[in-house]
Amino acid sequence: MNIFLTGATGYVGHELALALARKGDMVHILARDLSSPNIPRHENILVFKGDITDRNSIHVAMSDCAQVYHIAALVKIFDKHRSAFYKMNVDGTNNVLAEAIECGATKFVFTSTCGVIGNSVTVPKSENDPRTTGFNNEYEFTKSLAEDLVKEYSTKGISTVIVALSKVFGPGINTHPITVNKVIKRFLNGRPTFIPAPGSYVSNYCFIKDVVAGHQLAMAHGRTGEKYILGGENICYRDLFTKIRALSGTKALLLETPRILVQLWTVLQWIRYKLTGKEPLATLSGVKHIFCNKMFTSEKAIRELHYHLTPLGEALNETIRYLNNDPNE
Repeated sequence: MNIFLTGATGYVGHELALALARKGDMVHILARDLSSPNIPRHENILVFKGDITDRNSIHVAMSDCAQVYHIAALVKIFDKHRSAFYKMNVDGTNNVLAEAIECGATKFVFTSTCGVIGNSVTVPKSENDPRTTGFNNEYEFTKSLAEDLVKEYSTKGISTVIVALSKVFGPGINTHPITVNKVIKRFLNGRPTFIPAPGSYVSNYCFIKDVVAGHQLAMAHGRTGEKYILGGENICYRDLFTKIRALSGTKALLLETPRILVQLWTVLQWIRYKLTGKEPLATLSGVKHIFCNKMFTSEKAIRELHYHLTPLGEALNETIRYLNNDPNE
């Protein structure tokens, strides 16, 4: 089968493109830079120059493809051009959806984030739980708008499904300055690692191999217009790093950092940005995004898609082995 996939030079898209190619599917991908080291290489992967802001390049690459995975997005907390989030995450999604209709694709899987669902309080949130707080960054807001587009297109002659990811970790390329993998790697290397205080804040962590399989299950079994959380285990920061310490033997310090110190750090990040133009890794308005619970349940995906969660200890063991032998380090 011919499959069109966006975001193949990103972490999740890279692994999914390779998984599909190894199964024997012919995977069509877009790349702005044809010499990028992040392009997945396989005899069943065809690389086309372009990006999701250029409908013509999408049309050329998507021709003869029956299925579409749309993973590409602008994933960060801040961009000096706020409109960049809308151009990529909203307009780009609309471009891919419109071309999917034009090219006759029959199934469309859109990769979103659990950040659209919002923070939890005492129990894990599911796909249909209402968001109880406002958006504090353009990334999550524009992904929410993109989800609305995907749902709208489900009535226009193409079957669309949304998958929402939590904090993804595991073997694969690194494409962002702050990822779960990079924090774990710092800890493994014996460097002091900062977590929000108290360390009892709980987040949801999904293993990359589960996420890749979950995308394919959503394509095969996902119901039109539905959304599925592809998550993992809910665990607090303190317990997560205690588990990593036990599995790896690292002696690194784990420092529970008060909110006021994180706020000070973000102010310094902003001052540096104003002086040097280097974009901040976090913003003052986004601090509340750090000091909260982010618990989610994948029960719907398990029930309807037969989604599988790798036990956390097993997933962390594989991740630790990979990061300790990462050739890119």
